[in-house]
Amino acid sequence: MTAMFRRNPNKIKSGSVAVDVLLYVIALFICLITLYPFYYVVIMSVSSPLEVAAMNVYWFPKGFILDSYELIIRDSRMWWAYSNTIIYVAAGTLLNCITAVLGAYPLTVRTLKGRKWIIAFLLIPMYFGGGLIPSFLLVNKLGLYNTMFAIIIPGMVGIWNIILVRTYFTTIPEALKESAFIDGASHLQLLFKIILPISKPIIAVIAIYTIVGIWNSWFEALVYLPNEKLHPLQMYLYRVVVQQTVDLKLLSLEETRNAVATMLSNIQLKYSIIVFTTLPVIFTYPFFQKYFMKGALLGSLKE
Repeated sequence: MTAMFRRNPNKIKSGSVAVDVLLYVIALFICLITLYPFYYVVIMSVSSPLEVAAMNVYWFPKGFILDSYELIIRDSRMWWAYSNTIIYVAAGTLLNCITAVLGAYPLTVRTLKGRKWIIAFLLIPMYFGGGLIPSFLLVNKLGLYNTMFAIIIPGMVGIWNIILVRTYFTTIPEALKESAFIDGASHLQLLFKIILPISKPIIAVIAIYTIVGIWNSWFEALVYLPNEKLHPLQMYLYRVVVQQTVDLKLLSLEETRNAVATMLSNIQLKYSIIVFTTLPVIFTYPFFQKYFMKGALLGSLKE
């Protein structure tokens, strides 16, 4: 009888309910402090400009005004910057994926002479760079200054992307490659007909990293693109956020009222532009989510 109630020492013990609740509370708290800044920007963008200027909005929007979004939609400069960013993102993502695949595959071929030296050589630029001035001189000497190629060409190769893709390629069974060679496949046929179709997860990782990186970049445009017609969307946002205010003491009463109304609108406009420029990246992620987690995990494993 006592044997029936004796505890099994090999039985897996279930976790404590109190600990589970605590972990859920901690996870919920982390989610809240992570999402609140974006939520705060959203409610500020739709609240009354007076409440926004007075910083009285914390948890819920006060008023519901979409005038700032209407101003953004009617701004031709914003749409011009939007189109530039789409060009930079499309070209940069395509080139990064191509260079990552073409640079990673030869490093997985065990018969490649000097393979370890090439890998070591690629690691050096990851930690050491020439700096801003040599980069500027190089872009200028190549004739890329004040052109779209000043943004696209220097960023078309990502060494970290090559390492990620190479690590993913090494997880593909050697038997699959050998069988392809036995059937008469060349390296190009092996890469494009066999390896790439089963490498969608790591390609998705490279794509989402590149899209987010290019979409949020503005410093390169500040350095290499004096022509505002070539500026990306984040550079347009930068100009709006740091724009100068007018001196109200030099204006008449009517001009002062209009200037104050404009300033209040500009304060809210900054939040609206932030939301408007961030949403496309947020909506892009679900399309890559299917492959993103798998590719991020497998691509980060060591041999």
